[in-house]
Amino acid sequence: MAIFNHLLLLLSLVPLVLSYPFVPPTCYTKVLGMARDLTQWAADLKRDPETSYCMAHMPDLYLDVHNGCVMYKMRTYISLVEGLRERRCAYTREVRKLGVTIRQLFIFMSEKCHGELAFTSFDCAALERRHTAY
Repeated sequence: MAIFNHLLLLLSLVPLVLSYPFVPPTCYTKVLGMARDLTQWAADLKRDPETSYCMAHMPDLYLDVHNGCVMYKMRTYISLVEGLRERRCAYTREVRKLGVTIRQLFIFMSEKCHGELAFTSFDCAALERRHTAY
């Protein structure tokens, strides 16, 4: 019976231990993850048949949070998304959602994580080049 109780206790603690976040996300890890996700999301929207028409005129989006020019790149991209004039593009939910999420990352980087981020390069041309992997 004691073995059964220990086994039951162990089986009830395993899901609890596995679901506990051992490393709480820092501002840096949140920004890094969001930038990686947004870079991939923008590339996926360019390939998606439903949104490729709208995204064809948009530059490739590559967000390197270590590059000092990333803030300028995000501001420019946000203004391009907001400036879409084509009726079909202006109401495309996924494209609008991308713009809103980039704005959230911009605010997060400029206001919430301001002291935690350190830019290791200031190469604006590197953000303009086509990158296939983050």
